Amino acid sequence: MDILTDQDVQKYRDEGYLVLDGLLSPEECDALRDRMSEIIERMDVPEHCRTQFSTDHDEQLKTQGNADYFITSGDKIRFFFEKGVFDDKGEFIVPREQSLNKIGHVCQNVFVSNLQNLVKKLGLINPVILQSMYIFKQPGIGGEVSPHQDATFLYTQPLGRVMGMWIALEDAALENGCLWFIPGSHNDGITRRMVRTPKGTFPLTDFIGREKNYDDKLFVQAPVKKGGAVLIHSEVVHRSAANTFDASRHVYTFHVMESQNTVWSPENWLQPTEELPFPSLYT
Repeated sequence: MDILTDQDVQKYRDEGYLVLDGLLSPEECDALRDRMSEIIERMDVPEHCRTQFSTDHDEQLKTQGNADYFITSGDKIRFFFEKGVFDDKGEFIVPREQSLNKIGHVCQNVFVSNLQNLVKKLGLINPVILQSMYIFKQPGIGGEVSPHQDATFLYTQPLGRVMGMWIALEDAALENGCLWFIPGSHNDGITRRMVRTPKGTFPLTDFIGREKNYDDKLFVQAPVKKGGAVLIHSEVVHRSAANTFDASRHVYTFHVMESQNTVWSPENWLQPTEELPFPSLYT
């Protein structure tokens, strides 16, 4: 069964993103959340590794850019934190998990065949999985994600070979931090790149260029119901607001790259190895 219509494909190409309803059932969403709960139960993050996640230029250089914990996360499950999650007793809530080079076994069992059909409809010939993240966006502390383009962090030649798959495990509404996009902005290129610095230097990553300032009036909200998904072109400008609501906004998201005739930049923070290459979506 086709997940995408021809009209869907054209909308994605024109606007740089696409909202899909009903990719997963409520039961499948709950299974993914249960799997994440199991991982959290076993979580043990040393205090010096409690890195805050941000897409802000300067904040990234202070946190991820100086953290070996971040730069070595390519083949591991790693945890990154929002501002304000640590209380006076030093306890914390984990709002973001990053597990690269693989999709969790629950996710594979749930919808990998539908995903294969989806990327084939988009014309991908040899898609590989770059990374995955579980984003909690907890009530009251789920922070703002500032305007950015995924190609800043996942740079390819030519550009436009990476797509994000953002799956709502709970309703993502205006109140609890749904995504916002500038339609058509994927046609304007990118303004900055995150690159590895030479070995032995600090910070471990740096930026070439700066993110533009965007007019808030250009952004269009993209709410999605539990089980729905958003396809995100790597060059489209998008953001999400802080979660000030009393309901969380759990999301499972990952990135797929068309590897045929694509050069993955050796300067990207995330690098495959001979032992751990980017896995194919078709295997």
